[in-house]
Amino acid sequence: MKVLNLQCAHQHSFEGWFASEDDFQSQLTRGLVECPMCSDKAVQKMPSAPRLNLGGHAAPAAASSTSSEAAPGAAASTAVAPAQADASNVMNPAAQSAFLKALRQVMANTEDVGNRFAEEARRMHYGDTEARNIRGQASMKETVELLEEGIEVMPLPLPAALKETLQ
Repeated sequence: MKVLNLQCAHQHSFEGWFASEDDFQSQLTRGLVECPMCSDKAVQKMPSAPRLNLGGHAAPAAASSTSSEAAPGAAASTAVAPAQADASNVMNPAAQSAFLKALRQVMANTEDVGNRFAEEARRMHYGDTEARNIRGQASMKETVELLEEGIEVMPLPLPAALKETLQ
């Protein structure tokens, strides 16, 4: 099994598991590899360092003092990274994960009413049907009309990957 670090054109980072490098290239060529956040198929393989288990070899003393001196600088750069990511409109992996987890929670606890969203929201608001958590599609005009009627709605971007079960 080959685990690759991948990234789409929108800078979303994710992992892909493939049987081999040839399997990855084959799936990429056939358009089967896509970003789980935005469904972008312009995916590229990112550099990654393998983890080598060399068991029992201690790091030289000079290397350990250098790494301890670098730690404060590393912590400072880590603190800056999220701000830079926010400024460039790129989600860091932890934010991506939290976003997808929250969307999965919403999907698991709501009923999909599809294109009948505005109609169902009105029926619940006016007491014609029992109130429940729903999601669906509404046009911008329908959304504005619902808000003007005092019906609370919230747009929710759903990546294509969440509309199906992930393998």
